[in-house]
Amino acid sequence: MDATPTKAAAAASGAAAGDTVDIARIMHAIPHRYPFLLIDRVTKLVRNQSCVGVKNVSVNESFFQGHFPNHPVMPGVLIIESMAQTAAVLVVETLGPESAGKVVYFMSIEGAKFRRPVVPGDQMLVECTKERNRGNVWKFHAVARVDGAPCAEATFAAMIMDRAEPTG
Repeated sequence: MDATPTKAAAAASGAAAGDTVDIARIMHAIPHRYPFLLIDRVTKLVRNQSCVGVKNVSVNESFFQGHFPNHPVMPGVLIIESMAQTAAVLVVETLGPESAGKVVYFMSIEGAKFRRPVVPGDQMLVECTKERNRGNVWKFHAVARVDGAPCAEATFAAMIMDRAEPTG
């Protein structure tokens, strides 16, 4: 017997088995824009559980101009930011359209490990899993992989907040 949930069962549970979120929907969900939008697509989205963010790393990224110019390496903090943006899309897709545009503020980052460099030409897949949430505080574990090999991982907590309106 096949243990894979049907689409009807996934819809009934509030999860969409294997949903994909394109760049337009990502840009609607989170406020980040070039040059700081660090995911291109989200795949395998299961609301309130997990998803995979996709980052196609190009030599044209602005950070490569100054980060080891003759040996371009994606900065570790930006890999962590890719994890956070993937988690933010998971949150918005879980909470629904009324949460689009909210901001996700880091509260903690634990156990960050960097295993191998991410370089131009790589496609980085960020596997993000929700560990728990209480109110507007969510905790995640993420592993970034290139060609199936882990390049970074971290556990982090974030607070989901309304975006402050500009003053003045």
